[in-house]
Amino acid sequence: MARIIRLNPYRELNAMRESVDRVFDGNLANTTASWGNSGRWGLALDIAEAEDEYVITASLPGIKPEDIEITSNAKMLTIKAEIKEDKEEEGKKYYLRERRSGSFCRSVSLPAHVKADAIDADYDAGVLTLRLPKSAESKPRSIPVKNVEDSKMIDSGE
Repeated sequence: MARIIRLNPYRELNAMRESVDRVFDGNLANTTASWGNSGRWGLALDIAEAEDEYVITASLPGIKPEDIEITSNAKMLTIKAEIKEDKEEEGKKYYLRERRSGSFCRSVSLPAHVKADAIDADYDAGVLTLRLPKSAESKPRSIPVKNVEDSKMIDSGE
């Protein structure tokens, strides 16, 4: 049985536009650069704000805490580490190798009012958690409002 397909002159143009969009999409570019043959990969982070601190969370499975380097300077926080590649044993033939290896380095700008000298880092079950306490000037402050009329009351002397 033959199918009749309505002619749509824009079908190929739309497909080509979508292909070009994928090439220039930032996510695809980052994925290609991160997972390419260079041995380098990116580090995805979650950054949350609480009342008294910022919390940065990163998944770093297979990395020992002593192999993680965290530095903070001039409004920049940098996380560096390296996963060493397993040595191939002689006589072993791999059919698939997808586990990543190599180094990564991720830097993020710190908010203006963070106590850089009080940053705390915890590593548990492959998850790195950084706590960046806010300084006093960055915390919201409650300002009392005075009633002007109360101060202008005249005492009648009774």
